[in-house]
Amino acid sequence: MIWQPEVYDAADQVPHPGAEIHDTLLEQLAELIGVRHPGLAAAGRDRLVAEHLAGRDPSRYGTWVYYPWHRRLVHLLPRDEFREVRADRNRDKITPAEQRRLAGARIGVIGLSVGNMAAITLALEGVGGAFRLADHDRLSLSNLNRLRAGVADLGVEKTVLAARELAGIDPWLGVELHRDGLRAARIDEFLRGLDLVVEECDDLALKVLVRERARALRIPVLMETNDRGMLDVERFDLEPDRPILHGLIGSREAGAVSVAELLGGSRLSARMAASMPEIGVTLSGWPQLASGVALGAALVTDTARRILLGEHTESGRYHVDVAEIVADGRGALTGAPDG
Repeated sequence: MIWQPEVYDAADQVPHPGAEIHDTLLEQLAELIGVRHPGLAAAGRDRLVAEHLAGRDPSRYGTWVYYPWHRRLVHLLPRDEFREVRADRNRDKITPAEQRRLAGARIGVIGLSVGNMAAITLALEGVGGAFRLADHDRLSLSNLNRLRAGVADLGVEKTVLAARELAGIDPWLGVELHRDGLRAARIDEFLRGLDLVVEECDDLALKVLVRERARALRIPVLMETNDRGMLDVERFDLEPDRPILHGLIGSREAGAVSVAELLGGSRLSARMAASMPEIGVTLSGWPQLASGVALGAALVTDTARRILLGEHTESGRYHVDVAEIVADGRGALTGAPDG
């Protein structure tokens, strides 16, 4: 399956004559000038756009990107200008210096159901400039309750689906796919050189093995489990002797540990706890909601950003339980005027 865009210098001859053309370059140039000169009137922007082009034909300025999976040719600013405009509204929640630092990060994502939204949110926020993605599965109809995809994507490999999304956000991102999933013999190959791992696979034995090798290679691991906003942070880069999974499995083999035990059964939501014994009986799989996946992606991205910038250094298990935070009796405004 095709997942890589083709990038051309607009000054060169661009192939694909039958492609659908999408050209908003002049609007992008106006936005670039607006980013560099906030508050400038429209007439001033038009003048500076003309000066920026310096007599060049707009059709031959910047970059053309061909997306073969939908036969579309898109006209974009050159890479650095594109990224300057695309990330402008991050400022100064993320400073330009921090943006450059984050753009150099290499992130691995294992499991691309929950991990799909995490990878996309990381890319949207500019957290990571290179992504390594692993999953063996294809998109099925029951995945459409939580994945960013449509019915025309059914049957597409989940790695390919995520890679196409990333290419649509920024065609210059580095993306590497492990389309057969992650096997024990290739875990080191997958992990080596990464700055952070997001682990969202279903296989308990693989969860353990990934952490054992991440600990040996001193790579931090994040895992969001889609219930009560639970996020695990394991800073193997700072704690190379840290027990994996917070020591919850001890010295036991992964097969001897239940999922409920791993997740801290007493801290599961009531509905998830009730669902656990029904999986494989009245439920075909692990219950997941789009809202939980979106929240998990936000938690992963925010935490990954702060880890990579040196702002969060502790391991632990954290809960951002929306049902507890946004609940009856919890919405009073402090200091709100009477009446």
